[in-house]
Amino acid sequence: MRVLGISAFYHDSAAALIEDGRIVAAVQEERFTRKKHDPSFPHHSVQYCLEAAGVGLAGVDQVAFYDKPFLKFERLLETYVALAPHGFRSFKMAIPLWMKEKLFQKSLLRKYLKEFDAEFASEKLLFTEHHLSHAASAFYPSPFDHAVVLTMDGVGEWATTSAAIGKGNALEIFQEIHFPHSLGLLYSAVTYYTGFKVNSGEYKLMGLAPYGEPRFVKLILDNLIDLKADGSFRLDMSYFDYCIGLTMTSDRFEKLFGAPVRKPDQLLTPFHMDVAASIQAVLEEAVLRLPRSLARRTGLPNLCLAGGVALNCVANGKVLRDGKFERIWIQPAAGDAGGAIGAALGVYHQFKEQPRTVAGADGMLGSFLGPEFSQSDVERRLTAVGARFTVLSEEQMIETTAQSLANQLAVGWFQGRMEFGPRSLGARSILGDARSHSMQKNLNLKVKYRESFRPFAPAVLREDLAEWFDLDSESPYMLVVAGVREDRRRATTAEQQALFGIDKLNVARSEVPAVTHVDYTARIQTVSPETNPLFYRLLKAFKAKTGCPMLVNTSFNVRGEPIVCTPEDAFNCFMGNELDMLVVGNCVVRKSKQNPDLKRDYSAAFELD
Repeated sequence: MRVLGISAFYHDSAAALIEDGRIVAAVQEERFTRKKHDPSFPHHSVQYCLEAAGVGLAGVDQVAFYDKPFLKFERLLETYVALAPHGFRSFKMAIPLWMKEKLFQKSLLRKYLKEFDAEFASEKLLFTEHHLSHAASAFYPSPFDHAVVLTMDGVGEWATTSAAIGKGNALEIFQEIHFPHSLGLLYSAVTYYTGFKVNSGEYKLMGLAPYGEPRFVKLILDNLIDLKADGSFRLDMSYFDYCIGLTMTSDRFEKLFGAPVRKPDQLLTPFHMDVAASIQAVLEEAVLRLPRSLARRTGLPNLCLAGGVALNCVANGKVLRDGKFERIWIQPAAGDAGGAIGAALGVYHQFKEQPRTVAGADGMLGSFLGPEFSQSDVERRLTAVGARFTVLSEEQMIETTAQSLANQLAVGWFQGRMEFGPRSLGARSILGDARSHSMQKNLNLKVKYRESFRPFAPAVLREDLAEWFDLDSESPYMLVVAGVREDRRRATTAEQQALFGIDKLNVARSEVPAVTHVDYTARIQTVSPETNPLFYRLLKAFKAKTGCPMLVNTSFNVRGEPIVCTPEDAFNCFMGNELDMLVVGNCVVRKSKQNPDLKRDYSAAFELD
């Protein structure tokens, strides 16, 4: 039995195909259209999923959409009516769009699906609730037969936080917190206030937090959020404008903090860093209290996490270390894109009542669920765009790449199936030497063209993890932050300790400074031969040369660009930044050998993310 899952029309549109309960393919539309967070119907993604399964849409038994538009419209109307006459400008802008398109998404979906199958029957199309899609995406691929499932995001139809119990093929939500009270929207409001883009810049806010001091925590807890001991909460909506206005925060919010909203082109100051540190601390406390309460209430040993808040890897690390649950599994595509997988799995196991088989590590196949290209196809595509390359054997390619990395070169690495979700995990990655003092700044400023403070993650051999970090459990999806071991840290002088803000960035804090945050932590990806054998072999080769079992691993793109999908995307990005070398399949492309006429300028090619 095949089920096609679709998420669309808000942000991060995606499609996923399930075959007899197994995930065959999943991909975000942005990777094909090259529009970051593309919200449009995922035409290309659906086409890819069908091709990966070797079927047409006629060969699909059900199509599942990840939320229920009528319930969202109900929430919109009830909110405007409850707060009338305030919010009329927002109402006037939103209602025509809903009346023209969003309210009739079933008809719109049917129209698009008929482009794949003219005989597509309406009864094949089903809708699942947003938080149920998230919960299903977390529980069904997890390695647990029985678990608590916690979903935290901005908002679905009404729910912003929900708790469910999964057992076998059954999944039932038993507790919810409703809009407008939302941890995700609280964090997004501060993202907006500090000058970053909502639904994109939350990563920046998390990365900025270690540079500041959490001196506004009491201010936030006393005014913005009433956080209870069990993790439940309410927001004081007088400080926010997202219900009825055109911005995230109100004038009262600005008066509370004593400063206006930062414009994206304004310099970041210690004040903004302190705000970031404060909201991160408040979020972590809320995210800690919720699992503690659920552990006491259910007595279950396993926890699954999904929803956009579950991408906050700092908070995830604290939940793991808190130890209230023995094991934790986080959906790697925890945001809306992952809803496509959850919708499909939910329909398969719940609506169709199909049995569930618990996978070994998990059912996400390392999240390598996107397009791949044969060696002959790679060579043909690179030749067509004018690339000059050398074809090596696989062993030679690994040896050459490992040596180049040991020589401090920045390398674009393009291998196998593309990752599903926001993280590059060793298939569409930019790699560097974690031992380098200058690698973080150089990759940010010269390769990624983004803010210098943005942190990078170490991809580390699983068997060497505990020798370098205060963690000894799987973290294959780069979703947990842990401390660097004391014996790997470097002491800082009194002068260095007195530095504040971005000045802290220039201080080497461990033997692997390129991946060590200013608070001596790192966002860890563990690599094992089962999930990514080629990347594992590269790490082993690098360790043999250097003694270091890890590499800097960041997404293969520049600021504002989606992660590269095709060999052409990889070459264009390579020629648009200061990467030294590109490895696509067994093809090695060196910058010094390329036609200078093909050089591009990617430094301002994409909109700020």
